[in-house]
Amino acid sequence: MAPFPSARQLPLPLIPRVEIEIDPIPDSSNAVARTWLGDPTSWPAGRLALHGPEGSGKSALLAQASRRLGLRRLSGPLLRGVPEGAPTALDDADCAAEEPALFHLINACAAGGHLLLMAGREPPSRWPVALPDLASRLRATASAALGQPTDALLRTLLARHFERRQLRVEPAVQDWLLARLPREAAVLAEAAARLDRAALAGGGGVTRALARSVLAGLLDGSGDELGDGSGDDFVATPDAPSASMGTLL
Repeated sequence: MAPFPSARQLPLPLIPRVEIEIDPIPDSSNAVARTWLGDPTSWPAGRLALHGPEGSGKSALLAQASRRLGLRRLSGPLLRGVPEGAPTALDDADCAAEEPALFHLINACAAGGHLLLMAGREPPSRWPVALPDLASRLRATASAALGQPTDALLRTLLARHFERRQLRVEPAVQDWLLARLPREAAVLAEAAARLDRAALAGGGGVTRALARSVLAGLLDGSGDELGDGSGDDFVATPDAPSASMGTLL
């Protein structure tokens, strides 16, 4: 195969750390992926792709594995040029900015004997790529599917976000939120962050009325028959001022 034009090695932008990361929670929806991640020696050619719907926890598992296995973390939409071979975790790999860059990354990791962990919504064999050689590499990549998170996982995840922010939230309030928020890990994290900021700024507790106000763009508005957000709201108060917390979804 002829080399791609203008092949030159470029520095790759690493994924910035988020304010608070939560370790993946063991669940039936991610059991298969956790088994694969637990034994990298079983990955054919040292390559594995996690796939599942939005909010299934792919990024959280990838981040955890990158720390445990010493993988650099890259983002598919920022992947360009000719990446150097190194142990790599590539999130949103199905959205690579440049197909030749993904092709070179796969080849470089294989040539150097480096682990390559990728994540995308669909199995790699279904990623919409035009390069025949890249499509061949992707078809040969082992994949592990993640399902939709269970109710138990989402409940535990939301509670952990509040705990990490030292914010006490009554179970009834958490139930109210879980019934209205999208079933996505990133949305739960954003909701917890907004409620934390609002509680600190207002100097009061978190009520359903407050949640409706600060989470207006996230809540689906269903189930308002449970209350009007006034007198029967439960109150959550911060244990202590919330500080920016470091790395560990």
